[in-house]
Amino acid sequence: MSQFELLGAVVCALDSAGIDHMVAGSFASTFHGEPRMTQDIDLVIDPDEGSLMQFVAAFEHPRYYASDALVALERRDMFNIIEIGSGWKVDLIIRRQRPFSESEFERRQAVTIGGVKTYVTTVEDSILAKLEWRQKTASDRQMQDVVGMLGTAGDSLDDVYLDHWAVELGVVEGLSEARVAARP
Repeated sequence: MSQFELLGAVVCALDSAGIDHMVAGSFASTFHGEPRMTQDIDLVIDPDEGSLMQFVAAFEHPRYYASDALVALERRDMFNIIEIGSGWKVDLIIRRQRPFSESEFERRQAVTIGGVKTYVTTVEDSILAKLEWRQKTASDRQMQDVVGMLGTAGDSLDDVYLDHWAVELGVVEGLSEARVAARP
């Protein structure tokens, strides 16, 4: 099974369970910026308990491993689906209950990635999420992804939106640094 086949299976199961979702993380930043390899797919989801249990039931052992989805829902955290044969992994992140996460989810865009019809974060929201993640992990990879997206998107970015949420999320310094690095 390829990564895109796993993405397709997960999106199909999410749609069948009636769970709203969007591709985030490195898959999203690659979609909006410079391509790079990643070992997993990040999907933000917004389930209730019943729809989540219906979704997880689609991924039975021994072909798949699913970590504890109900604990993730309770904690507003994440859980994984792993296709055992290939080792490909999907991180399913329960949407956080905060204004930025709500805005990010409302702005998601319908796209096709690797032949799979799904949703993806906007480039602005992907930039902000990567900057926020960088602050927590001090990861150079996150900043490289941000610089790549800024360079690719250029003048099409909604700078007012970016600046507003950069203040709210406390990532103004990181955004300024990335903008300087992205200049030709």
